[in-house]
Amino acid sequence: MAQHPSRHLDRFRERTRLVHAGREPFDQHGFVNTPIYRGSTVLYPTVDDLKHRRGTYSYGTKGTPTTRSLETAWSSLAGAADTVLTPSGLAAITVALMTVCRAGGHLLVTDSVYRPTRNYCDTVLRRFGVETTYYDPLIGGRIGELIRPETCAVFTEAPGSQTFEMQDIPAIAETARAHDIPVLMDNTWATPLFFPPHEMGVDIAIEAGTKYLSGGSDLLLGLTSANARWARKLRDTFDACAPCAGPEDVFLGLRGLRTMALRLKEHERQALEIALWLAARPEVSRVLHPALPEDPGHAIWQRDFRGASGLFAVILKPASEAAVAAMLDGLELFGMGYSWGGFESLVIPFDAASYRTATEWKPEGPALRFHIGLEDLEDLKADLDAGFARLRATV
Repeated sequence: MAQHPSRHLDRFRERTRLVHAGREPFDQHGFVNTPIYRGSTVLYPTVDDLKHRRGTYSYGTKGTPTTRSLETAWSSLAGAADTVLTPSGLAAITVALMTVCRAGGHLLVTDSVYRPTRNYCDTVLRRFGVETTYYDPLIGGRIGELIRPETCAVFTEAPGSQTFEMQDIPAIAETARAHDIPVLMDNTWATPLFFPPHEMGVDIAIEAGTKYLSGGSDLLLGLTSANARWARKLRDTFDACAPCAGPEDVFLGLRGLRTMALRLKEHERQALEIALWLAARPEVSRVLHPALPEDPGHAIWQRDFRGASGLFAVILKPASEAAVAAMLDGLELFGMGYSWGGFESLVIPFDAASYRTATEWKPEGPALRFHIGLEDLEDLKADLDAGFARLRATV
């Protein structure tokens, strides 16, 4: 291996960059991984060095070799000018919004957005004088009709992490660029492996590293990356607030990075097979998965995305709450929890009707969101088959 492989990685493909980016073994006495640097204080050898802050690092909140390793690797993967690391995906979202919003400003947010993002807009941003308008995720280039002189950004998410509408990100980005407005995107579902956000016109991209970067359901981490135009403003906002991720969490993120491509492809394969199996079930009305040809967002997914992750939803045929509870309570392999991206399979019932404001959510039956993990597919199908039997047997 070359002494400094990460300095000339652009000529390699993504899987190779995932393995090598952010590592400098011969700067670490030959050890493969960047070690955990824990520290706040950085010392300077002379008064003159202190006065001019000479050196790569100045204080723990400004970064360490550990954080720089993941920031560098993620920027390479996402095609970004810079990346900052936060203690959670929601923190990554708030840093991004604070970077672009101002008092008296106006924000456009997709109606299918991650619910905690909506809560942040409706509480904290509102208190600071930022007005939020939620828009139909299918609006595409017509987003220009909602842009005002005071509009400071468009916040997108594709697909929505519960209802899975696909957004036409290039069309939105083109329209926003014509109005000199940045586009933000929660890209956690696809990761840069399946959707390169900055290549597609996104100015600031947000990822919950808690999900597929970790892969282990044991980590909270956020990543916010920006293109050259917004990188300095993002870094300045981050430095002003210092929402720093812990060094152990960053180290775990680096470890997950090396295998993320393999895991994500397996999640994709497993989820597609389960989605097709569910689509054929008599208890299921429809499956919300953009990689399926019958999905309303399939054409956009096929045009813009390189793959699909393990998260999707189904709409059941009409059934009582008791029947759905009987189905889910008895599952052995599907846990019920508000996350995804780990090695284990998950399911939650959901109803988006109460918090959609620009569009209506009126499914014909109960909705379930699935994350398909890495278990044996036949075991997962048997677990769900038994669950459907309980659903049919319960009035």
